[in-house]
Amino acid sequence: MFIDLHMHEMRNSGDSFLALEEIVEIAKKKGLDAICITDHDNMDIREFAREYSRKIGFPIFVGIEFYSLQGDIIAYGIDDYPRERISAQAFIDLVREQGGVCYSAHPFRNNRRGMEEHLDEVTGLSGIEVLNGSTHRDACLTAASYAKKLNLIPVGASDCHVPEKVGVCATYFPMEIRSEEDLVQAFKTGGMKPAYYENGAYHIVDMDAPEADFPDEVWMKKE
Repeated sequence: MFIDLHMHEMRNSGDSFLALEEIVEIAKKKGLDAICITDHDNMDIREFAREYSRKIGFPIFVGIEFYSLQGDIIAYGIDDYPRERISAQAFIDLVREQGGVCYSAHPFRNNRRGMEEHLDEVTGLSGIEVLNGSTHRDACLTAASYAKKLNLIPVGASDCHVPEKVGVCATYFPMEIRSEEDLVQAFKTGGMKPAYYENGAYHIVDMDAPEADFPDEVWMKKE
Protein backbone atom coordinates (compact mmCIF):
# COMPACT_ATOMS: atom_id res chain seq x y z
CA MET A 1 0.00 0.00 0.00
CA PHE A 2 1.03 3.60 -0.59
CA ILE A 3 1.07 6.26 2.14
CA ASP A 4 2.07 9.91 2.02
CA LEU A 5 3.99 10.27 5.27
CA HIS A 6 4.57 14.04 5.45
CA MET A 7 1.70 16.49 4.88
CA HIS A 8 0.68 19.87 6.27
CA GLU A 9 -2.89 20.99 7.08
CA MET A 10 -3.92 24.62 7.29
CA ARG A 11 -5.55 24.52 10.72
CA ASN A 12 -2.22 24.07 12.47
CA SER A 13 0.48 24.67 9.85
CA GLY A 14 0.31 28.37 9.07
CA ASP A 15 2.11 27.96 5.74
CA SER A 16 -0.36 25.38 4.40
CA PHE A 17 -3.27 26.13 2.08
CA LEU A 18 -4.81 22.66 2.48
CA ALA A 19 -7.80 21.61 4.56
CA LEU A 20 -7.90 17.98 5.68
CA GLU A 21 -11.00 17.33 3.61
CA GLU A 22 -9.25 18.45 0.42
CA ILE A 23 -6.12 16.44 1.23
CA VAL A 24 -8.20 13.27 1.57
CA GLU A 25 -10.13 13.95 -1.63
CA ILE A 26 -6.94 14.35 -3.68
CA ALA A 27 -5.23 11.42 -1.94
CA LYS A 28 -8.07 9.10 -2.85
CA LYS A 29 -8.03 10.23 -6.49
CA LYS A 30 -4.32 9.48 -6.73
CA GLY A 31 -4.70 6.05 -5.19
CA LEU A 32 -3.13 6.60 -1.78
CA ASP A 33 -4.24 4.09 0.84
CA ALA A 34 -3.62 6.35 3.86
CA ILE A 35 -2.15 9.73 4.77
CA CYS A 36 -0.14 11.22 7.63
CA ILE A 37 -0.61 14.79 8.82
CA THR A 38 2.66 16.09 10.25
CA ASP A 39 2.19 19.74 11.14
CA HIS A 40 5.02 21.99 12.25
CA ASP A 41 5.84 21.50 15.94
CA ASN A 42 2.33 20.48 17.00
CA MET A 43 -0.20 17.66 16.89
CA ASP A 44 -3.32 19.68 17.64
CA ILE A 45 -5.27 18.20 14.73
CA ARG A 46 -5.13 14.67 16.18
CA GLU A 47 -8.66 14.42 17.63
CA PHE A 48 -10.30 16.07 14.62
CA ALA A 49 -8.35 13.81 12.27
CA ARG A 50 -9.32 10.68 14.20
CA GLU A 51 -13.00 11.61 14.14
CA TYR A 52 -12.91 12.48 10.45
CA SER A 53 -11.05 9.26 9.65
CA ARG A 54 -13.73 7.21 11.39
CA LYS A 55 -16.47 9.15 9.66
CA ILE A 56 -15.17 8.60 6.12
CA GLY A 57 -13.49 5.21 6.63
CA PHE A 58 -10.10 6.34 5.37
CA PRO A 59 -6.90 5.95 7.44
CA ILE A 60 -5.50 9.28 8.66
CA PHE A 61 -2.54 9.23 11.02
CA VAL A 62 -1.09 12.19 12.88
CA GLY A 63 2.57 12.73 13.61
CA ILE A 64 4.71 15.82 13.92
CA GLU A 65 7.45 17.63 12.03
CA PHE A 66 9.66 18.85 14.84
CA TYR A 67 12.28 21.51 14.16
CA SER A 68 15.19 20.33 16.26
CA LEU A 69 18.36 22.35 16.71
CA GLN A 70 19.94 20.23 13.97
CA GLY A 71 16.98 20.11 11.58
CA ASP A 72 13.48 18.76 10.91
CA ILE A 73 12.47 15.32 12.17
CA ILE A 74 9.18 13.50 11.51
CA ALA A 75 7.84 11.41 14.39
CA TYR A 76 4.90 9.07 14.93
CA GLY A 77 3.54 7.18 17.89
CA ILE A 78 4.02 9.87 20.53
CA ASP A 79 1.75 11.89 22.81
CA ASP A 80 4.29 14.26 24.32
CA TYR A 81 6.60 16.59 22.41
CA PRO A 82 8.71 19.63 23.32
CA ARG A 83 7.24 23.12 23.08
CA GLU A 84 10.66 24.58 22.39
CA ARG A 85 13.58 23.58 20.20
CA ILE A 86 15.89 20.92 21.59
CA SER A 87 18.71 18.92 20.06
CA ALA A 88 17.97 16.25 17.49
CA GLN A 89 19.35 13.55 19.76
CA ALA A 90 17.23 14.70 22.70
CA PHE A 91 14.11 14.63 20.54
CA ILE A 92 14.93 11.21 19.11
CA ASP A 93 15.46 9.88 22.62
CA LEU A 94 12.12 11.34 23.73
CA VAL A 95 10.33 9.69 20.83
CA ARG A 96 11.91 6.31 21.50
CA GLU A 97 11.12 6.53 25.22
CA GLN A 98 7.44 6.77 24.25
CA GLY A 99 7.68 3.79 21.92
CA GLY A 100 7.52 5.97 18.83
CA VAL A 101 9.63 6.16 15.69
CA CYS A 102 11.14 9.03 13.74
CA TYR A 103 12.99 9.86 10.56
CA SER A 104 14.97 12.76 9.12
CA ALA A 105 12.92 14.99 6.80
CA HIS A 106 14.49 16.43 3.62
CA PRO A 107 17.98 16.34 5.21
CA PHE A 108 19.78 18.09 2.35
CA ARG A 109 17.21 20.64 1.20
CA ASN A 110 18.80 24.04 0.60
CA ASN A 111 16.77 25.91 3.24
CA ARG A 112 18.95 24.89 6.19
CA ARG A 113 16.11 23.00 7.87
CA GLY A 114 17.53 19.56 7.12
CA MET A 115 19.89 17.66 9.35
CA GLU A 116 22.58 17.38 6.66
CA GLU A 117 25.82 15.89 8.02
CA HIS A 118 24.37 15.88 11.55
CA LEU A 119 22.91 12.54 10.45
CA ASP A 120 26.32 11.08 11.26
CA GLU A 121 26.12 12.36 14.84
CA VAL A 122 22.80 10.92 16.04
CA THR A 123 21.50 7.47 16.83
CA GLY A 124 17.96 6.14 16.95
CA LEU A 125 16.51 7.36 13.67
CA SER A 126 14.48 4.77 11.79
CA GLY A 127 14.66 6.30 8.35
CA ILE A 128 15.56 9.12 6.00
CA GLU A 129 13.25 10.95 3.61
CA VAL A 130 14.97 10.34 0.27
CA LEU A 131 12.11 11.61 -1.91
CA ASN A 132 10.47 14.88 -0.88
CA GLY A 133 8.01 16.78 -3.03
CA SER A 134 9.63 20.15 -2.35
CA THR A 135 13.28 19.11 -2.62
CA HIS A 136 15.45 18.97 -5.73
CA ARG A 137 16.71 15.72 -7.18
CA ASP A 138 20.37 16.15 -6.25
CA ALA A 139 19.49 16.75 -2.61
CA CYS A 140 17.24 13.69 -2.67
CA LEU A 141 20.03 11.57 -4.12
CA THR A 142 22.38 12.72 -1.37
CA ALA A 143 19.76 11.71 1.18
CA ALA A 144 19.50 8.31 -0.51
CA SER A 145 23.24 7.78 -0.21
CA TYR A 146 23.04 8.54 3.51
CA ALA A 147 20.15 6.12 3.98
CA LYS A 148 22.27 3.40 2.42
CA LYS A 149 25.40 4.34 4.37
CA LEU A 150 23.57 4.46 7.71
CA ASN A 151 21.33 1.46 6.94
CA LEU A 152 18.15 3.47 7.51
CA ILE A 153 14.76 3.00 5.85
CA PRO A 154 14.38 5.17 2.70
CA VAL A 155 10.99 6.83 2.54
CA GLY A 156 9.16 9.22 0.26
CA ALA A 157 6.61 11.93 1.05
CA SER A 158 5.08 14.97 -0.59
CA ASP A 159 5.60 17.53 2.21
CA CYS A 160 2.55 19.15 0.65
CA HIS A 161 1.28 22.62 1.50
CA VAL A 162 -0.75 23.20 -1.68
CA PRO A 163 -3.18 20.97 -3.63
CA GLU A 164 -0.89 20.19 -6.57
CA LYS A 165 1.73 18.67 -4.27
CA VAL A 166 -0.54 16.20 -2.46
CA GLY A 167 0.74 12.68 -3.03
CA VAL A 168 3.49 13.56 -5.52
CA CYS A 169 5.83 11.36 -3.48
CA ALA A 170 4.87 8.57 -1.11
CA THR A 171 6.12 5.39 0.54
CA TYR A 172 5.30 1.83 -0.45
CA PHE A 173 4.51 -0.46 2.49
CA PRO A 174 4.55 -4.22 1.88
CA MET A 175 2.23 -4.73 4.83
CA GLU A 176 -1.26 -3.48 5.70
CA ILE A 177 -1.27 -0.27 7.77
CA ARG A 178 -4.62 0.31 9.43
CA SER A 179 -3.64 2.02 12.67
CA GLU A 180 -0.96 4.24 14.11
CA GLU A 181 0.35 1.18 15.93
CA ASP A 182 0.71 -0.58 12.56
CA LEU A 183 2.61 2.41 11.21
CA VAL A 184 5.04 2.46 14.13
CA GLN A 185 5.58 -1.29 13.88
CA ALA A 186 6.28 -1.02 10.16
CA PHE A 187 9.16 1.35 10.85
CA LYS A 188 10.53 -1.17 13.33
CA THR A 189 10.15 -4.00 10.79
CA GLY A 190 11.30 -2.23 7.64
CA GLY A 191 10.81 -3.15 4.00
CA MET A 192 9.35 0.14 2.81
CA LYS A 193 10.44 1.89 -0.39
CA PRO A 194 10.05 5.44 -1.74
CA ALA A 195 7.70 6.05 -4.63
CA TYR A 196 6.60 8.90 -6.87
CA TYR A 197 3.41 9.65 -8.77
CA GLU A 198 3.54 10.01 -12.54
CA ASN A 199 1.09 9.40 -15.37
CA GLY A 200 -1.68 8.36 -13.03
CA ALA A 201 0.19 5.75 -11.00
CA TYR A 202 2.80 5.29 -8.31
CA HIS A 203 6.25 4.06 -9.27
CA ILE A 204 8.46 2.37 -6.67
CA VAL A 205 12.08 3.51 -6.76
CA ASP A 206 14.83 0.93 -7.18
CA MET A 207 17.10 1.87 -4.28
CA ASP A 208 19.91 -0.27 -5.72
CA ALA A 209 20.18 2.23 -8.56
CA PRO A 210 18.61 5.49 -7.42
CA GLU A 211 20.61 7.65 -9.85
CA ALA A 212 18.90 5.86 -12.74
CA ASP A 213 15.50 5.43 -11.13
CA PHE A 214 14.91 8.72 -9.32
CA PRO A 215 12.43 10.93 -11.21
CA ASP A 216 13.46 14.17 -12.87
CA GLU A 217 11.50 16.20 -10.35
CA VAL A 218 8.11 15.16 -11.70
CA TRP A 219 6.59 16.61 -8.54
CA MET A 220 7.38 20.07 -9.86
CA LYS A 221 4.72 19.54 -12.53
CA LYS A 222 1.04 20.14 -11.85
CA GLU A 223 -1.25 17.18 -12.35
